[in-house]
Amino acid sequence: MELLFAQANRLLTSVIVIVTVALILYILTYNRRNMVARSFITLLLCVTFVYLVDLIVFPLTSLEAILPWLRLQWVGIAFAPAAYLHFSDALLQTTNAASRWRRWAVVGGYLLGLLWLIGVATTDLIVRDGVATPGAPHLKAGPLFGVFALYYFFTVVWGAVNINRARQRCLTSTSRRRMTYMALSFVAPGVGIFPYLLIASWPGFLPQITFWFLLVAGNVAVLLMLILLAYSVAYFGVLTPDRVVKRRMILYLLRGPMVASAVLTVIVIGRQMEEVIGIPGDLFTLFAVATVILTLQVLISRLMPLIDRLVYREDREEVARLQALDERLLTSTDLRQFLENVLTGLCDLLRTPTGFIAVLTRDGPRLEVVCGPLEPEHVRWTDEEWDALVTLETGRDNGTHHLIPMGDFFLWDGFWLRPLRSKAGDVVTGVLGLSARAPRPDFTPEEQADLETLIAQAEVALEDWHLQHAVFAALDQLIPEIEAIQRQRGRVRYAGVPAVAEPEEDLTTSPDFPRWVKDALSHYWGGPKLSRSPLLQLRVVQGALPDHDGDPVKALRAVLLQAIERLRPEGEREMTRAEWLLYNILEMKFLQGRRVRDVARRLAMSESDLYRKQRVAIEEVARNIAAMEREALTSEAHNEGYEDLQGLPTGARQDGG
Repeated sequence: MELLFAQANRLLTSVIVIVTVALILYILTYNRRNMVARSFITLLLCVTFVYLVDLIVFPLTSLEAILPWLRLQWVGIAFAPAAYLHFSDALLQTTNAASRWRRWAVVGGYLLGLLWLIGVATTDLIVRDGVATPGAPHLKAGPLFGVFALYYFFTVVWGAVNINRARQRCLTSTSRRRMTYMALSFVAPGVGIFPYLLIASWPGFLPQITFWFLLVAGNVAVLLMLILLAYSVAYFGVLTPDRVVKRRMILYLLRGPMVASAVLTVIVIGRQMEEVIGIPGDLFTLFAVATVILTLQVLISRLMPLIDRLVYREDREEVARLQALDERLLTSTDLRQFLENVLTGLCDLLRTPTGFIAVLTRDGPRLEVVCGPLEPEHVRWTDEEWDALVTLETGRDNGTHHLIPMGDFFLWDGFWLRPLRSKAGDVVTGVLGLSARAPRPDFTPEEQADLETLIAQAEVALEDWHLQHAVFAALDQLIPEIEAIQRQRGRVRYAGVPAVAEPEEDLTTSPDFPRWVKDALSHYWGGPKLSRSPLLQLRVVQGALPDHDGDPVKALRAVLLQAIERLRPEGEREMTRAEWLLYNILEMKFLQGRRVRDVARRLAMSESDLYRKQRVAIEEVARNIAAMEREALTSEAHNEGYEDLQGLPTGARQDGG
């Protein structure tokens, strides 16, 4: 039984290392810009280091081999008190309770931790000798260990008091609840890494199994409290809704640490199965690990509806609609594949060698799919001819080819053309073209029935696609407002903080910054993506207000133009020179408002190449705006410093110089 508990303790120690590393990676991915999250990472690093050394020394039996590791383990132990104080101070700062004295205490804590570590590494004043107890090797307490223990627990208690103060300053029930979780789980790292065995060895009159039971139970409690603490920290510094954070973290813990821990358990068990069932341990472990990974992935997928019901208790119907939209969304690729199937079916049905379907977009008709020898890049139609296709019902002469009505079809340059309309029949959503096999459509009754079925499918797909684009256009208008709302939701209200107070944030470091620039450029001459852009908050835009009658939209437009002009090479403009490419794309696409096809033709490049180069050009504009923002901030700081200096008495300025 003791051996079983010892193995369980070793396994739990490994799981704690896996979970802490996973939590560090999660916070670095989603919360790295938040000071609370960064300070929590420091605390997790201390926990990880202590438990990792425990794993390393478990199989060692020689005291000479164990002692260096036990002293190295104090890297995590010595800095843990300072990390505790740092974490609690960061929490208080989020409640607008900043303290210069407390910040100095944090710095002093890290310096003191360095002194404790040097003392452990070079002297026997804090720890000495060592005991190679199987499964629980430890050092012995030195003369100053009691002083360290008092310092350790005093700092942990101080941190707990700070967290309680932060909790009392919360005004909303949600923030108070999260602070309560934090207060309840705050002691977990300290409980887990303090070297208790240095104070007193295990009493001889108590059974050894009791020691192992307490050790295992303690590690289970530490593991659960660490997850609860990280769950509370995960909400700091993120702009996404709470339900998204909750679901994302649950899935991460299930697919990451839980699967890794299960695999580790299988590996540990697999090493012992050779003696039990006679199968080579490596072979058993290989198949068992693969089985566990696949089984858990299927199980997690099957549990997703239950997890969603738990996470989205109050918004279940709305979230279900969003998930249904995500699953049934018809993307451009989906549309193209579907239309290819329809067009192939039509060509096979009518035994025609060539066919095409053109989609009508805001930029004009676009050849979407082709069946047969007619390739998109070899299309002979001019812009005027494409425009004529939009008004096929009129049968007007477009100046090049006459459109001859023939029932529901039109004869045009050797093609039978059929307008694809909406359900109401009043809007043309696309054009079907089939190579004419006869002077007039000569369909048999069976062909006519199948033809109408396939055309109806294409019309429904095109209408749904157009409706979805209308939804996307509405979302494009809503997204800036939604982002502003999310930023406001991230400002937790605390006692003593005015409702209008907002912390400074550097928009140029946001991962969404290039997208904001692209959106503003797409509505350069007016539109919600420009008038409601987050870029209006930039200092460089605010600084341009006096030159544009206080109009923020005009100021932002001027900043965008200046950023584009910074990409303009010197000398006379040329359309086909490589150094002029980015500037030409930006100038024609956004400043002149030309269509993609026109810009691509003017620059002698394909539309796909144009989109790639346009993405690079927008990134360069974003980089220029970020540089302009830094220049504005530097200039502002310089001006403020100059004004402060001018406000000093003459003698004081001379003393400072």
